Amino acid sequence: MHCSRTHVLAALAFLLSGLLIFRGLGGLPLMQPDESRNAEVAREMKNSGSWVIPTLNGLPYLDKPAFYFKTVALSFSLLGETAVAARLSSALSGFLLLILVFAFARREYGLRTGALAVIAIATSPLFLAFSRLVIFDMMLALFVCGAIFAGYVAEQKQGRARVRWYLLGAISCALATLVKGPVGFVVPGLVLVVYHALDRRWDALKRLIAPVNVLVFFGLTLPWLFAVNYHYRDFAYYGIVEESLHRYTTTEFRRTGPFYYYVPWIAIGLFTWTALVPESMVAAWRARRRWTSADRLLIVWALVVIAFFSISQSKRPDYILSAIVALGALTARVVGLALDTPDNRAARVLRRGTVILAVVCIAAVVGVLMTGRHPHRLEKLLATPSEDTARLIATLTRLAVVLVVGAVAAFVAWWRGSARAMLAVFIGIPAAVLMAGFDGVRLYAEDKSAQTLADQLAPLPASTQVACLACYPNGLSFYRKQPVTVLTDTGRDFTSNYIAYMLKKTKPWPPCVVPLDQCNTWLAARSDPVLLLARRNAREDLHSIAERHGVAVNDLGDGWWSALIPPPTIN
Repeated sequence: MHCSRTHVLAALAFLLSGLLIFRGLGGLPLMQPDESRNAEVAREMKNSGSWVIPTLNGLPYLDKPAFYFKTVALSFSLLGETAVAARLSSALSGFLLLILVFAFARREYGLRTGALAVIAIATSPLFLAFSRLVIFDMMLALFVCGAIFAGYVAEQKQGRARVRWYLLGAISCALATLVKGPVGFVVPGLVLVVYHALDRRWDALKRLIAPVNVLVFFGLTLPWLFAVNYHYRDFAYYGIVEESLHRYTTTEFRRTGPFYYYVPWIAIGLFTWTALVPESMVAAWRARRRWTSADRLLIVWALVVIAFFSISQSKRPDYILSAIVALGALTARVVGLALDTPDNRAARVLRRGTVILAVVCIAAVVGVLMTGRHPHRLEKLLATPSEDTARLIATLTRLAVVLVVGAVAAFVAWWRGSARAMLAVFIGIPAAVLMAGFDGVRLYAEDKSAQTLADQLAPLPASTQVACLACYPNGLSFYRKQPVTVLTDTGRDFTSNYIAYMLKKTKPWPPCVVPLDQCNTWLAARSDPVLLLARRNAREDLHSIAERHGVAVNDLGDGWWSALIPPPTIN
């Protein structure tokens, strides 16, 4: 009977995960700048048939390798150029990663802990968000985690089985590198090196970099690198030095943060499960002599990843996605032990964590209610138009109700002392918060998307050229299925470091990019009407141009203005 309940739990874990990851995948428009830019690059790769050079608005987009874009392009070929197709690669990567975690945790800790690991990770907001966005990081996490798992299992095998597992790890490292560059092999390599070194397993370090593993890795990665470098001779330097080394060691990418930057993001990323982390850390340290090899791997994994990216001068929440996976598995380990025996240390951690969760829910309710009393601050914080305030207030009200119910449920579960009831609270709150807050997420996505802008431009005659003044809404290219002309001073408006780097060294610029100081000359050379778009930062310049051509400036809403510039009159 116990085995039957455990199998049901595993089935429910994957059912819940599938619903969270795939349900309503296309319900939100693609957001700028990342989602719509990545989708547009994939759309252009699909249309060009290229497997080597990604492009954005017709320009080489070599900020990242081509592998992820090509998977999205293949999805477009099969399912059409939709938001669902664009997000499918990330969603499948997230679900496959859960399968990997389940297999690892089941092998090391048992079926129930494997199911709990799936649930804990799938209900963690950071994991769930990147499973539903057109961004590289979930696919990167899949291959990074796969490489770490393979390297761990290899050392528990002998002979040819060990060689095969190491080869699988090398392939995973290569694919991770083809998704996002050197971080794809640096992170899993660093985790495994530290793990083996702490266990004084020196021979494992030699096997890790065995010639056959190195050969397989370079055999998969170098062909693409050589192909790109053949077309763009500076790419190897740019990719290794500018995009990777400088990103890690300098602040020029403007993504810096304090050393503790990831502490709040871990709390947000794990959400309810964060309540178990502090005391679990203390309990784990006191019981360190009883750690299993899997325990040591997951702990080293989480600490190494967080420390590595905390030292980096460029910091973003998605960088520690694989650490969230390791922490989720460790959390499941604690909950699994609590379910085994009601009076052990893990059970006490779960009970106190439930009280902490209840208190946090109450504090969050107070915060939500206070925010709702000052709608003007909410508009400023989220940069949303005032007409959306009513929907935001309604969303906050639903969230407050969910949090109150969650707090009450947590206290009841604690009072009853039921580990299963407490587990249900930890699972139920994030699922309910997601449903209650979805309309607010929709508002945010709509505000960050170019879909509405593209819909407004739909009636334009085919002969009208669209140009952007000191801006580039990359979603406009995706939704209109055609490039636009960008008038820019440095190329930074493309939100592409490589395009800005290339334009700095290229003269003259490609036809789709016009130096800002040549705007009037360019307009004078047009033989067709030009719809000129601008944001707030260039609104005065747009008014000046429109005044010189005797046309009006139209307010399109959401911070966009346009002017239809007629072609010069020929006498």
